Amino acid sequence: MQFGLIGGGSWATALAKLLTDNGNTINWWIRNAETIKTIETRRHNPHYLHSAYFKTEQLKLSHNISEVVANSDILVVATPSAYAESALEHLEKNAFEGKKVVSAIKGILPSKNQLLNEYLAEQFNFNLENYYTVLGPCHAEEVASEKLSYLTFSGLDEIKALEIGNNFKTEYLNIVTNHDVIGVQYAAILKNIYALGAGIAHGLEYGDNFQSVYITNAADEMVRFLKQLVWNKETEEEQKKINYAASVYLGDLLVTCYSLYSRNRTFGNMIGKGYSVKSAQLELNMVAEGYNASKCIKKQNEIVKSHIPIALTIYEILWEELNAGEGFKRIEKILV
Repeated sequence: MQFGLIGGGSWATALAKLLTDNGNTINWWIRNAETIKTIETRRHNPHYLHSAYFKTEQLKLSHNISEVVANSDILVVATPSAYAESALEHLEKNAFEGKKVVSAIKGILPSKNQLLNEYLAEQFNFNLENYYTVLGPCHAEEVASEKLSYLTFSGLDEIKALEIGNNFKTEYLNIVTNHDVIGVQYAAILKNIYALGAGIAHGLEYGDNFQSVYITNAADEMVRFLKQLVWNKETEEEQKKINYAASVYLGDLLVTCYSLYSRNRTFGNMIGKGYSVKSAQLELNMVAEGYNASKCIKKQNEIVKSHIPIALTIYEILWEELNAGEGFKRIEKILV
């Protein structure tokens, strides 16, 4: 299997490290030609994860995405969700024919409020059977420093998901599989919103006791949304088998809310301290997926109709100028 990697940020760089540490040669699309040149000469990404060094003979770097897609059997898409469409939009309509796609996107594509699989189906007639996801809990920084981490590979066929996942398995990275390919994507979207809220609470100087209650309620709200998202009588028994306390759901929520590596928590912390959204974005200088995700989930919930007051309050703080302190006074009253 020949892997192609789309994206040049921290998460893409971490995934490149995993694939190459496991002996794979990869086709790697990076938008910026100067970044490619630096990796080729200095063997590391100049902008992200400086401690992750590569054997250049394992990298086929290119800023021609059509070339990378054509030469790969499995495409790992690891751009921020807001940039996925601009990366893929110029590809031919049959570009993914005969390919498998692994989404490493931890958000929702904002222009049409779509998951990556929905966008691929609409634009490239791509079948969900050939679509997989790779999600945490796993921070790029810990991958770079080779601290033991776990990744969950999800697909309709768990055996094939495991076959793909084993190409990322190293001494410091373990693999878990899952078949809930839609639910895990929405869990990743929601956990970023709640992590951003945890950051706001920290910025407002709430303590650990409050944070534990807040995160517990956020977990309950997330599961309620996921169940409502896919509920129908035909699949009710199958849904009962899903373990929402597993690492890809609860584990990812916990690490994103608590970790100092979490850019959503960091972004929220600035909002809680009084930064405007624009100022926080400039200060962070990286994408906090929870910001756009909060708006997308509000729109999606008009269809799903789940009770998600925490997520909707965070949306109001970020998008409707609700005062952060007032918003969390409202959240205080609903926590149990």
